[in-house]
Formats: sequence, C-alpha cells, structure tokens
Amino acid sequence: MPIQPESRLITDFLGSAHIFAFAVEEVIEDQLWREAAGNQFSVQQLKLLRLVNVSGSHTVSDIAALLGISNAAASKAVDKLARLMLLRRSEGEDDRRAIHLSLTGAGRRVLETYESALRSKISEVLDQYTADDLKRMIDMLDRLSAQIVGHHANPDELCVQCGVYFADKCLMKQRLNRRCLYARQRERGKMRAPAQETAGGS
Repeated sequence: MPIQPESRLITDFLGSAHIFAFAVEEVIEDQLWREAAGNQFSVQQLKLLRLVNVSGSHTVSDIAALLGISNAAASKAVDKLARLMLLRRSEGEDDRRAIHLSLTGAGRRVLETYESALRSKISEVLDQYTADDLKRMIDMLDRLSAQIVGHHANPDELCVQCGVYFADKCLMKQRLNRRCLYARQRERGKMRAPAQETAGGS
C-alpha cells in the first residue's frame, strides 16, 4: 500500500534520517576530526587533507564546493596547511587557476592518525552487524539518497554530494547521470584511483 502524504511514517522517516545524519557528522566524524586536529588547524582544514589524498588537482572553487565552504575559506585553508608544511602546492601547467596539492610526510601522518581512529570507532559502532548487514544498509542508503536527489537534481550541474567520500560505484552517476567533479578530474588525468580505505567501501 502506498504511503499517504499525511502518514505519520513520513515525519518519523524525516526525524530518523535527521538524527542519523547528525550522529554520523557531529558525534563520529567531527569529534574525531577535532581530536586529530588538536589546536593546530580546523576541522575543515583536516577535511582538506582527506580530499587531497583522493584527488590532488583542483581549482579553489572546486575545493570550496566539495567541502561546502566559501572560496575565501578554501584558499585560506590551503594557505594554512601549506605554511604548516602538511601540503605541497604548485600551479597547474595548463590552467593557472588550478592548483596541484599533495600531502607531505607530516600531512600523511596526520591523516593516517585520523583514518585509523575513524575505522576503529566505526568498527565499535557496527560490531553487532555482519558484513552482509552493512552492505544492505549501504545499498538502502544509496538508493534512498539517489531517489531524494533525483527529484530536484539538474544533470547539467556538477555533483558534489559525496564531499570527501568519493566512490567509484555511485548511484548519483549511474541512476541520475550526474556530472561528477571527481570523474571530471580523472578524465583530465589529474586524479589517481582512490585507495581502498578511502573509496567509500567500493
């Protein structure tokens, strides 16, 4: 039986989805970001390290879109991490607006500390679930997300829904034919294939 617009289930679904998103972002991710960053730099700057680990070449506007911040904040984050010698930066050869970023040894160690803490925390949270359970949850979340975004998505716009969690197997690309910013970078030969631990479980 189809769900009616006035059904309480719709409100319950929205509430549960909101709480889930809050729990992942605020309770798990941001808390661990802050623990890894300490007082040296911001959560957004640490997220930039993770972004660079997946794709080293971007314009400042690309970085801003993927991190959900302003162009000025993205530029400031790059400058700060370069001064801290956590990032190496150079201008693009073909496009001076593009910047090539790579992690230094110190930057890689900071990111590895965070990644290790995140995997450990998530393993604790998911301890009662099997690998098959998790795959089913991933599939359900992906299908729901694609369904929701599909109602207002413009296929001509670059998709930045995944933020720093790029995955090759993305329903936004497969079902909605969204133009992926990461895929554009790969087509230009400026992006390597994501490492297994940072590829969104694909």
